[in-house]
Amino acid sequence: MLKKTILTLWVLCFAAGAAFAANKKAKEPDTYEMLNLFGEVMERAKASYVEEVSDTKLIESAINGMLTSLDPHSSYLDTDDFSYMSEQTKGKFGGLGIEVTMDNGLVLVVSPIDDTPAYKAGIKAGDYITHIDGETVIGMNLNDAVSKMRGKIGTKVKLSIRRANAKPFDVTLKREEIKIQSVKTEIKNDDILYIRISSFAEENDKEIAKAVSDAKKKLKDKLAGIVIDVRNNPGGLLDQAVAVSDLFLDKGEIVSTRSRNEEDTVKYTAEPGDIAKDLPIVVIINEGSASASEILSGALQDHRRAVVIGEKSFGKGSVQTVIPLGEYGAMRITTARYYTPSGRSIQAKGIEPDIVVKPAKVELLESYGLNITEADLQGALKNEDDESKKNNKENKDDSAEKISDYQLIRALDLVKALSLYNGHTSLTDEKTAQAEEDK
Repeated sequence: MLKKTILTLWVLCFAAGAAFAANKKAKEPDTYEMLNLFGEVMERAKASYVEEVSDTKLIESAINGMLTSLDPHSSYLDTDDFSYMSEQTKGKFGGLGIEVTMDNGLVLVVSPIDDTPAYKAGIKAGDYITHIDGETVIGMNLNDAVSKMRGKIGTKVKLSIRRANAKPFDVTLKREEIKIQSVKTEIKNDDILYIRISSFAEENDKEIAKAVSDAKKKLKDKLAGIVIDVRNNPGGLLDQAVAVSDLFLDKGEIVSTRSRNEEDTVKYTAEPGDIAKDLPIVVIINEGSASASEILSGALQDHRRAVVIGEKSFGKGSVQTVIPLGEYGAMRITTARYYTPSGRSIQAKGIEPDIVVKPAKVELLESYGLNITEADLQGALKNEDDESKKNNKENKDDSAEKISDYQLIRALDLVKALSLYNGHTSLTDEKTAQAEEDK
């Protein structure tokens, strides 16, 4: 009887304990209780903090803390930050010309922007900023760090930099009004169109379309191909990444964005018409190529429309939506991940190049007259083309400029090789067709 009673009590205690645990687990903190807690903490901070602090500062800091705790790219933008961000997408703003994010409590350089104080000072993608004007960045949020780097045009700011495999060093930069020419084009080697995209800003697609059209008119059948350089391009406008990709694709998906709700998935597809049809394309990327740059390179790579060379990209595969908050600025929040046409998510993985090409220093070796060719032999027949010597001299003069950028050299060589291969294939096809017709 005693054993039976003990067993019954044990069963009852176990059941009661299980019921209590289940009830405790099921009970979620009441939202209104948590808001009351927030109000109490705010009042105590306002009353007890060692220095006087305003309600605005406390509330804005709380909002920003809530958003930045989600991921490194979500944040609160006050009116000044919101205005600054709007200027960036229009290609004109003040500051140092550097795209940054937070990583392990430090400010990580995503990329310097071409022809800006940061770029000229030699700051590189992957550098860590540890101090701003002697003040540690540990404990700052991203907006605070960016605000300290910005300032009145003409004033100076000192950054302390940590770089892999190098001693920490300081660099002093003068703040400037940053006017970004986001697209630059040039004819390289007399027959290759080089397109440098430093960021994806408004009307990039129109500028690139015009550059390709002008190159076709100028070079006609001599245009061998296109090199698109998005190294150290931190991204920009999603619609421009899609529009630029669409220029070189005839059909198919460009990118898709997938949010928490499956029904909110958005797919961007190419319109018919490739402005560079039949021309080989090479895209150059590196660890500073992020976001919109990865959309472009991923789309062209998946459709086998371009060969991607360089180094693995940054790996920012998330989409941020900026929601205006009236007179109180805006909030920037991550709302989706984007995927390449083959379904790859590049978040924290990046785009792997088809051909890995590391930056390298290349030096020309002088022969000091020891290399002997047919032309050096006594009595050798002369070539009827009198321009050969002149062309050789011009090529030698150009080599000094080209040799400073090894990745670009490889890209130009690859375009040339693809152009020659395509030309050879076309000629073979024509001969085959003619032989069949003759039969």
